[in-house]
Amino acid sequence: MTTGHSRLSGSASLHDDSRAEEGATHDVHDAAPFEAMALVRITVCALGAAAVWFRVYEPVAFISVIGVVALAFAGWPIFIEAFRNLVARRMTMELSMTIAIIAAAAIAEFFTALVVTLFVLIAEELEHLTLARGRQAIRDLVDFIPREARVRRDGEIVTVDVDAVLPGETVLVNPGEKIPVDGVVTTGHSYVDQSRITGESMPMEKKAGGAVFAGSINQMGALEILVERVGRDTSYGRIIQVVENAEHTRAPVQRLADQMAGYLVYFSFAAAAITWFLTRDIRDTISVVIVAGACGIAAGTPLAVLGGIGRSARLGAIIKGGVHLETLGRVDTVVLDKTGTLTLGTPAVQSIAPADGTSAETLLQLAAAAEFRSEHPLARAVVEEAIQRGVEIPEPHHFHYTPGRGVSAGIGGQTVLVGNSKLLLEAGVAMPSLPANAIGSDILIAANGAFMGQIVVADTIRPEARDAMARLGALGIRTILLSGDSEAVASAVAQTLGIAEVGAEMLPEDKLVRIRALTAAGHVVAMVGDGVNDAPALTAADLGIAMGSGTDIAKESADVVLIGNDLLKLVETLQIARRTRGIIWQNFGGTIAVDALGILLAAFGYLNPLMAAAIHVGSELAFLLNSARLLPVGREVAPLMLPESTPVLPIEPRQAA
Repeated sequence: MTTGHSRLSGSASLHDDSRAEEGATHDVHDAAPFEAMALVRITVCALGAAAVWFRVYEPVAFISVIGVVALAFAGWPIFIEAFRNLVARRMTMELSMTIAIIAAAAIAEFFTALVVTLFVLIAEELEHLTLARGRQAIRDLVDFIPREARVRRDGEIVTVDVDAVLPGETVLVNPGEKIPVDGVVTTGHSYVDQSRITGESMPMEKKAGGAVFAGSINQMGALEILVERVGRDTSYGRIIQVVENAEHTRAPVQRLADQMAGYLVYFSFAAAAITWFLTRDIRDTISVVIVAGACGIAAGTPLAVLGGIGRSARLGAIIKGGVHLETLGRVDTVVLDKTGTLTLGTPAVQSIAPADGTSAETLLQLAAAAEFRSEHPLARAVVEEAIQRGVEIPEPHHFHYTPGRGVSAGIGGQTVLVGNSKLLLEAGVAMPSLPANAIGSDILIAANGAFMGQIVVADTIRPEARDAMARLGALGIRTILLSGDSEAVASAVAQTLGIAEVGAEMLPEDKLVRIRALTAAGHVVAMVGDGVNDAPALTAADLGIAMGSGTDIAKESADVVLIGNDLLKLVETLQIARRTRGIIWQNFGGTIAVDALGILLAAFGYLNPLMAAAIHVGSELAFLLNSARLLPVGREVAPLMLPESTPVLPIEPRQAA
């Protein structure tokens, strides 16, 4: 029955104001499902109504002593809330119901007054139970984080509070234990259930160098983890924060719900005044006041927002507030960056083609040795491939880098060139006719003036990207690729994924201009990116979405963060946002329809006060339960659906090695 204010029965606060600023394992308090005093008031009200109906004790004519006492005791919290609203000049449902209850008592309808009060009290407690389900989402999250961690300090393993763990320390996690921090595995091999953080349905393999998240469950082997983030800074801590903040951030639709609640109260009073003026029937007038109610939208709207944000968090999508959830539900255009967003962002060797008389191992050894000192992504991909194949990489005698061409190095008495065709042609190397490469960048290798072969390196499209783009299209969402790559590369990526619109060779400021043009044209635009260069576009879009593997500035600039880097989770989060918005507007429309019909029936004498109260309470609970459908149940994780094959894509030909 509340309209965004405190519960009538005075439940405890959801949050502990004295909790520490740091650490995600703070306590969350909530009232018991039914408070003792609330049960006492409901019982007294019910017994008082029965006593008045059967005229158990009526010493005074026209006044029921039992009715007055029971009404004063049971209705006290309602009357106090109404008085506060009156002093604050807020027109709320508590105030309108108080007027109706007092009016019924004034004409000696004590049974009616008590039954209406009983309905209000029961509705308040049922509303509390429904909202408590939403708060349970927060409590489940908080309770899941371990409060202690085993840390290696001064050669010993000590157990300390999670809040006392420092970045740079090493934490030990045994099989079956929960991981207390975000970090990188330094020692050990295991499978980790991280579905609560990333939404991935299957345990993920973790070995040295693998990233792990707080709140994950180590399933098999022991792990040693180098700590990167603790407490509220962890991915799990951020999930807890956004779900907590969901009750306090107010989306525009929530403000609209509060305004509508006030307007409906005014409307019911106006309708009651007209009814009294035309009929002079006080019972019909009271019925008009009682039947109108906007509690369903006033309480149901924040519950729906909390449910939408909580359900998205279970999928691994952090939505930073109700306003962003509402915007996400209206998105009609999704703009995507390429590298790190549609792709894994890590070039890898796709093929090795040695020339006649040269083995693949020799070709890879020469290329890796020449590239060993280079920091270029393509060079690192070649070196990584050699390491994985167990190829010995000799130390180069000298190393020279030519911008836009490649490198030359002295290896075992040979002069080795590794780079593009310009480098080899300028050195007078005779090259055979090479087939056009449609999947990646060519790395050409020559030794002592003789062509040795080529290695193809390409970035890899995310395995779920093609399916995600198809599902976005099925939702009627326009997708656009904006990339800094050449027209040929960007077009090839777009064609592979089924993206119709492409912008190539775009600088960060070019992306920003395109985003602003789309929003100026009336589109609701979501920008998905992962790098520093995406931050301006993420900020300019109606909604910025960052990949969890992206840079810190991208994640801070974004309104939504996909922790698991899964584009299918983006689609599912969009669907949740649309469903949330749909449920809220169902509640709006239903409330207006019920109130209009109820007021009409009451005004013409077809509803007595008891029937009016039943309709009021019933519709309120129906709308609350409608919103409660969004609340996550258990550990809901949608199965990860991957396409049959994982394509590779062309990347920009190397300008430097």
